[in-house]
Amino acid sequence: MNRSRFLALGGVSLFVGAVFSFYVYSNLEAKSSQPMLNAIVAAKDLQIGTRLERADIKTVRVPPSIIPPDSRQRPEDIIGRGVIVPIAKGQFIVSGQLAGENAGSGLPSLIPSGMRAVGVPVNDVTSVAGFVTPGTRVDVLMTPSGEHRTITVLQNVAVLATGSTLEHSAGAGSARNFSVATLLVCLDDAERLILATKEGHVQLVLRNPFDTRADTVKDATLQQLYEAMPIPAKATKPRLKPAVLPMTDTPEIQIYQGNEVNTVECKDGGQCSPEKKAH
Repeated sequence: MNRSRFLALGGVSLFVGAVFSFYVYSNLEAKSSQPMLNAIVAAKDLQIGTRLERADIKTVRVPPSIIPPDSRQRPEDIIGRGVIVPIAKGQFIVSGQLAGENAGSGLPSLIPSGMRAVGVPVNDVTSVAGFVTPGTRVDVLMTPSGEHRTITVLQNVAVLATGSTLEHSAGAGSARNFSVATLLVCLDDAERLILATKEGHVQLVLRNPFDTRADTVKDATLQQLYEAMPIPAKATKPRLKPAVLPMTDTPEIQIYQGNEVNTVECKDGGQCSPEKKAH
């Protein structure tokens, strides 16, 4: 009886296993029957401004369901175009990550239509100690030469490059030394910016990238600066009381002649009688 039970259990196990195997095989066959499409992915990490070459990309076969809508499928569609955002290794390459077909690579590929890139001379002070980096946003302030006032020329301007660097520094909180910051502005603002660099001292003011509002501010002048400072109270000089000399009964006047001292006593009535005292 026990042997019959074991045989029955074994038969049930074989049946369940066969059904499960058939189910798995059917799913795999269904998946393998799905059409596979070509897609272009990055063969290595690609930085901003990179001109795509054949060695920078590779073609993979993937199911259509995982391909992004704007993904490129032919290498000839993207070779020679510039990268405008960082692309990680293995990431699908889509049109939005690349410059226009005739835009080339490097800095020109990062300039949108209708915008201009303008270089501004800076130093450690005017570049906020080097913390103005590509991708940050700044305000541009100017102090005219020979004048005691500061004006806000432009607000919320994007920084395209610092020196010859186009990509943001990978190290958090890192700073770099450079002498030129390239700003992205429209043509009207480019004129104002160039005029400001010629007419006075330009200062870049770093701002939070999420703060996009434009503030209305007045020019800062010395008068406003002094009005905002508390005026110290004037120190009052103590009044000096005249010294009161002790009065003798008979006023005397001493006259010095060489080693001799003549004392003249002035009695009542204004008559003075000399009295000689030798010393």
